[in-house]
This record gives sequence, C-alpha cells and structure tokens, in this order.
Amino acid sequence: MIRSAVTIALVPQIKTGPWIFWDDLEHSMSKAAELGFDAIELFTASVHAVHSDTLEILLKRYNLKLAAVGTGAGKVIHGLTLTDHDSDIRQKAIVFIQEMMEFGAVFGAPSIIGSMQGNSTPENTHSQSMELLAEGLHILDQHAASLGVKLIYEPLNRYETNLINTLEDGAAFIEKYKFNNIRLLADLFHMNIEEDDPKESIQKHIQHIGHVHFADSNRKPVGCGHAQMKEITDALITSGYDGYVSAEAFPWPDPDQAALQTIRSFHQYFK
Repeated sequence: MIRSAVTIALVPQIKTGPWIFWDDLEHSMSKAAELGFDAIELFTASVHAVHSDTLEILLKRYNLKLAAVGTGAGKVIHGLTLTDHDSDIRQKAIVFIQEMMEFGAVFGAPSIIGSMQGNSTPENTHSQSMELLAEGLHILDQHAASLGVKLIYEPLNRYETNLINTLEDGAAFIEKYKFNNIRLLADLFHMNIEEDDPKESIQKHIQHIGHVHFADSNRKPVGCGHAQMKEITDALITSGYDGYVSAEAFPWPDPDQAALQTIRSFHQYFK
C-alpha cells in the first residue's frame, strides 16, 4: 500500500530548503495527523536533537509512523561527505550516517543519503569519487543489514551533484557493487530535470525504488507545477510500488497550505 508522509525539518541552517513543516516537532506532527498523513519524514541536526523516547511518545499520540530520516545536516552543518578527499572527513561522514541509521532503525525507518554523497572535485576524478562512494556505501550497506533496515540513496540533479543523477545510473551502481540493502529515492523534482521519461524510468527500475519524494516540477507542492503527475503516479501504482510518498516540497505559499495541497494531491492520485 502506498502511504503518505510529510517532511519536518528541525535544522535552522536549511531554513530555505524544500520541507513543509519547521521547528516545532509536536505542533507539526499534530498538523500532519489532523490532515490525515500516515507518517512524517524527519530532518534533524543530529541524533541528539530529538530523544527517541520523546519521538516514540509523539508518534503514538498522533498515530503516525516515521517514514524516513534525513542525513543532510551532516553536510550542511559539519561539511561531511562520503567522497571528500580527506579520509578523516569520510570516516566522520560514515559515523554520522551510521548514527542516523541507528536512530531511524528504532522505528523501522530507513535513512536517506542525499547531499552527503558529495561530488567529484579537483582533488578526485569522477571515477575516484565513485570508488570512494562505493567504499563508504559498502560499509553502510552492511550496517543496514545489521539493523534490519534499508538505506535510501537519492540521485540528485546535476546542479547538486555530478555523481549519480538518474535512476538508471543509480540502479547500475547498486548492481555493479552488489549492494543488498540500498534502495533508490525517486525524487520527482530531480527526475523532472534529469529523466528523459520519468514514467518509463520508474517502470524500468521499480525493483530498486524504496522511497519517493512527492513534489512538482518547480519543487512546490504537487499540483502547483507542470509535471505530468498522473503518468508518474500511475507508473508507481501499476508497477507495484509499496512504500511512502513523502512531500519534500517548498512550504508554498505557507506550511499549512502546502501540507493541505499535498494531501489533496495524494488522495487525487493514490486513492
């Protein structure tokens, strides 16, 4: 069954980013529950930002699940990536992600690697960076297995990374290195930029897709852009996708309206 989720960010440094709710965790969860979302996707500065016991209480109080945990603060706040030329920074990136994985695993939720994948740089060629990425993901793949959760890898558009930009490249990477516990994130905003045919790409690589970010072509809530959303959502349904569709979109024109537009769109396409 495809389920709905909405993003909550508790990281001041990413205040301009594409997250629906901000700052007040319980108030945001209350709003999500009131609108009928199934789950939340949480972005925190570290595993210490929210105590697991507190989150468990709030999830039960509002009858919500934890869909996923973001790791982007590792790069935004600490400058950590899996492809940095400095081995100490790479090791710190792995530890940061492992801790986030352990936090999410308490609730059966995967962690997402987006910006922490990094880029190839003048210090490392593209092929060298891809090898460093594979090296780090190999460790994290094994850690996911030990925790009993999946790890979600997000292909980003060309303006955010020069490593992996499409589902096809992501699937080929997973297959090349035989990762068993890594799935891809199909972010509809990034796909609008990079994929020749998002519908076809979803159908072709559905076995590797473990999470979906639900946003329109302009990264506003679905219904506020020009993406061919019915084709895309039909592809997810008919291909047998069984996971979360999570609103990682700008809180436009404000968080409440963005959340309302998202849940209306979710029901339009998935119910």
